[in-house]
Amino acid sequence: MARRRDRRVERTQQFLREALVSLIREKGFETLTVQDIIDRANVGRATFYSHFDNKDDLLVSGFEDLRASLKGRQRDAFARGRTLEDRVLGFSRDVFAHTHEYRDAFRAMVGRRSGAIVQRILHKLVVELVREDVKRMDARGDGSTVHADALVHFIAGALVGVLMWWLDGRPRLSVDEVNAYFRRLALPSLKAARG
Repeated sequence: MARRRDRRVERTQQFLREALVSLIREKGFETLTVQDIIDRANVGRATFYSHFDNKDDLLVSGFEDLRASLKGRQRDAFARGRTLEDRVLGFSRDVFAHTHEYRDAFRAMVGRRSGAIVQRILHKLVVELVREDVKRMDARGDGSTVHADALVHFIAGALVGVLMWWLDGRPRLSVDEVNAYFRRLALPSLKAARG
């Protein structure tokens, strides 16, 4: 039986995440202290440590909601899609939209340890999602002409690469435009690997 989540816990964690993001936008991640975060969120030190080990743990925790949202979007795309193009990579637009929403915070971290942490987490999440799509594509179980793991890492690397290129602001594309561009590049590779 699934445990019901405590709304107070969720609300406190949300306050802490919002405080973290706003402080990152103001002064970057590296210079922040737990005290800065708890002051901004208006919670006590003991409350912070009852939820998170440190500021890195708080940073990483923000990706759990994103993971759940992207997996839901992925399931919907596979359930509703008529063609391969409709079903696979159905989560990609949401990755670009989420990144766009937190663009300022991400830019404040790029080139620093925290930026590397975020990029690594995002890459790992995208690999997980692409792996699920590739697995569903190869439901026949006969193996593809390209090793599945290589394909997964190729597509995930492409998404993260296009995302980083887009965040650099060259060129200025909307979320929908950059997603369409990524899909135009990635879908032929998925089809080709399918055999």
